Amino acid sequence: MSANEFRVNEGIRVPEVRLIGPDGGNVGVVSIKQALQIARDAEMDLVEVSPNAAPPVCRVMDFGKFIYERAKKEREAKKAQT
Repeated sequence: MSANEFRVNEGIRVPEVRLIGPDGGNVGVVSIKQALQIARDAEMDLVEVSPNAAPPVCRVMDFGKFIYERAKKEREAKKAQT
């Protein structure tokens, strides 16, 4: 999955989400405004990780770091195949 496949911060257009905090703990179902504020307070991004759930699951994380680590794992997996 590339960075374009994730909805991030204001790109998330639902009234409420199930929120996973920056520590990985379940915060619960909150409004999108509350979730964005929690992410801003933590100086991180709000990333939709499961859009098909009801309500969608979002996580507070450093999106740039997430994409970098994901790409690194994909490169290592590809390297191991050859």
